[in-house]
Amino acid sequence: MINLLTSNFGAFLTAFGYTVLSSIIALIASLILGTLFAILQIVPSRIARGIARIYVEVFRNIPLLIIVMFFYLVGTRVIALDGFTAGTIGLSLYTSAFIAETVRAGINAVDIGQTEGARANGLSFSQTLRIIVLPQAYKIAIPSLGNQFINLVKNSSILAFVAGGDLMYTANNVAAATFDSFNSYIIVGIFYLIITLPLSYYMKYLEAKTKGLAKEDS
Repeated sequence: MINLLTSNFGAFLTAFGYTVLSSIIALIASLILGTLFAILQIVPSRIARGIARIYVEVFRNIPLLIIVMFFYLVGTRVIALDGFTAGTIGLSLYTSAFIAETVRAGINAVDIGQTEGARANGLSFSQTLRIIVLPQAYKIAIPSLGNQFINLVKNSSILAFVAGGDLMYTANNVAAATFDSFNSYIIVGIFYLIITLPLSYYMKYLEAKTKGLAKEDS
């Protein structure tokens, strides 16, 4: 395994960079989109709620592979998307549907009395949401958001199906060239652990810190 790693270290390192970059872009995009569609699901507008509900149900109930392949096949015909871009767009939209549900659950868990108090003190709906509700909703949703972020990193392996240059794509190429599939995929698994383990521990740290602050406040 060491020989396989050293002889293909450049390729694995480049693929590691693509996987990290795709995960970071998708994480930021899905968090923004997920929050937006979570808010649309609670606004006093039946049309907005309907649009958000359709978006969440569509992207949450279609397999990620189909979403990524759709953007890859359609995108390459319309605006010449490469595999990395198409895969990252698909990954972002798919993950945002789950994050929307997570953030919405966090919003619903915030005591309604705080919202009523903020509105009674003259804050607008958007101010109440931004200053009072969303910060608490994110804290409540930290454990679930952490799981979504870790799933996002692991799901980035879907880029291999559209030649996205990620870790799994490179592992397939190395395995095909060396006929050593076993060690190729073990090496890729270790690279994924390098990303997901620190992220997992950091989310646990944030969760513990949030609970500690909550106890101090009480």
